[in-house]
Amino acid sequence: MALDLDRRQRAMLQEMNVRVWWPEAPPEGGVAEVAEAQVLEQAPARTAAQTASQTAAQPSQPPLRTPAPAVRMQPPAARSAPAASPPWAPPADEAAAAPRVSGIDTMDWSTLQTAVAGCQACKLCGARKNTVFGVGCAAPEAAAPSRVDWLVVGEAPGENEDIQGEPFVGQAGKLLDNMLGAIGLDRRGERGAGVFITNVLKCRPPGNRNPEPDEIARCEPFLKRQIELLRPRVILAVGRFAVQSLLQGTVPDVHTTPLGKLRGRVYRSHDVPVVVSYHPAYLLRSLPDKAKAWADLCLALDVMRKVSEDGAATGA
Repeated sequence: MALDLDRRQRAMLQEMNVRVWWPEAPPEGGVAEVAEAQVLEQAPARTAAQTASQTAAQPSQPPLRTPAPAVRMQPPAARSAPAASPPWAPPADEAAAAPRVSGIDTMDWSTLQTAVAGCQACKLCGARKNTVFGVGCAAPEAAAPSRVDWLVVGEAPGENEDIQGEPFVGQAGKLLDNMLGAIGLDRRGERGAGVFITNVLKCRPPGNRNPEPDEIARCEPFLKRQIELLRPRVILAVGRFAVQSLLQGTVPDVHTTPLGKLRGRVYRSHDVPVVVSYHPAYLLRSLPDKAKAWADLCLALDVMRKVSEDGAATGA
């Protein structure tokens, strides 16, 4: 079967993205056969059938004697999909950082609280309902709060804390309140020595996931200033991330040492004694370790009494 292609038919094949190749020196009388073989080889089956049908309906044409120039059809370039937005990543240097609160180290108490409430230094600000500054005997409106005996530092707010804007208000918070109550303390400062409760992070990580290093780094200045203003006699650090944040400058291997091996000793952070213990949320899942947490609390109580006695002796 001969397939003679005129200019209109070649244009039709071109519109259908069918590549047609013409040899430089076709065998005599064989141009049509070569063209037909190339079309059937390179076009889809449906396209070849349509082309043959259309060719049969055309009047007979004399064989082409002059080879047509080679036409190399290429499929149109694939449409590139829009590039996905890259995930958030911490900036490479300080200058490229998200707006970081400046002057934290000179803020008074009320200014510090306002700065925490409006902080947008990391991605956690986009999903929070409330910042969680802390709760305790320190008056929020005071420019210079009174010195507290106890500072309890946790890791990060959870769902309930994010809703209420207060640390340790879920089941873990109830356990912490019971522990503090057993030694004569309460979070409102209504009885016993002064206590203030806060977290390393002031915003909730989504899904209560672990804090990320860049989030801790951006929030640590707030905690440092809280410690400077509250001047606690003892810090009770509960949970791995609180312990790492407070002790990273004094315990070189704190990031690789299990929390259980850090217990039972007194450390120092910001010139304040630090006692390490388990997070109350962990104790809810590991009841046998409650006895160890009680021992940690008794150690912190002994430290606080000793610091108070030394302070009374020196008039501090």
